[in-house]
Amino acid sequence: MPATAADPSPIAGPSAVTGGIGGLLRSGRASRGLVTILGATILLFLVSLVAQPDSLSRSSLQGMLPFAAVLAVIALGQTLVVQQAGIDLSVPGTVSLAVVLVTHVPDGDSGKLLPAVLLALLAGLLAGLLNGLVVSRLGMPAIVTSLGTNALLYAVVLGVSGGSPTSTTDAMRTIATGALLGLPHAVWFAALLTAGTGFLVKRSVAGRRFEAVGDNPVAAGLAGLRVKRHQLAAYVWASLLYTVAGILLAGIVTTPSAFQGDSQLLPSVAAVVLGGTSLLGGKGSAVASVVAALFLSQLNQLVLTLGVNPATGNIVQALALAAGVAIYTIDWPAVRARLRRGRPRSAVA
Repeated sequence: MPATAADPSPIAGPSAVTGGIGGLLRSGRASRGLVTILGATILLFLVSLVAQPDSLSRSSLQGMLPFAAVLAVIALGQTLVVQQAGIDLSVPGTVSLAVVLVTHVPDGDSGKLLPAVLLALLAGLLAGLLNGLVVSRLGMPAIVTSLGTNALLYAVVLGVSGGSPTSTTDAMRTIATGALLGLPHAVWFAALLTAGTGFLVKRSVAGRRFEAVGDNPVAAGLAGLRVKRHQLAAYVWASLLYTVAGILLAGIVTTPSAFQGDSQLLPSVAAVVLGGTSLLGGKGSAVASVVAALFLSQLNQLVLTLGVNPATGNIVQALALAAGVAIYTIDWPAVRARLRRGRPRSAVA
């Protein structure tokens, strides 16, 4: 049936499609998620200062920031996937494989670190290609695909490491934990990757097309955008970012476990949600996801400094994730209006 002026369909014709895509491509204002998570992070640091000042001591911050940087890099990758209406459950396997390759392959020899890093990046590239091709070309759900890829990656992890930890090399430790201008190198890596990712997504034509595809793949396809190529790119770049995070993590932890990535999945999703990226795809903010990673890391630091059971940290992260979903998905004005309608009216004299 041809579309009419009164047709409520979101695809009313080529001009409407190109106009909608053009409007999305031209928009570049600060997101609601970035403003919200910035405010929440500032409030958290103020609460930490009052409730437990030790959580903001120099030693605490120096211990927290490298792990926050690792989570920030992982959250960047997860943001790209979520922007394409997917979710990547292969984060633990990708991070763990990177950790294992840059520790077991050199086996303490810093001279073998560069080949190990290149091998880890190649493995991450292949994992991203596998996820992206199956999701974009075969149409498999992202959850099922990435879960299967994660199992495959863990099989490789066990094959390389046998499940046993190995100490990192001196060179890797220096690269990850050394300091520049008072900040750990890992923080600078995260800052550069955030700036690069944010610029490409928000300021480049390809990045704005990427957002348009995630917002409405059908309309984007009708407008001439290559939907499958952008979906594939999301998984490939995300996997490479997870790999970089795993490499950094291998330098931060002196003797990392072969399953070091296990604890990264829930925080990565929570950071994306708290940063305001819709789980249905579309616009997202790399900076907001990184700030959310800092928020979660400081929240965990506060919980640990207060002497609470470490297992409580997972509960706190789950509650933060639920709060993020509630903030950004529930139509609160409609809820308030419904509650007002449900109040009994006072009797008229």
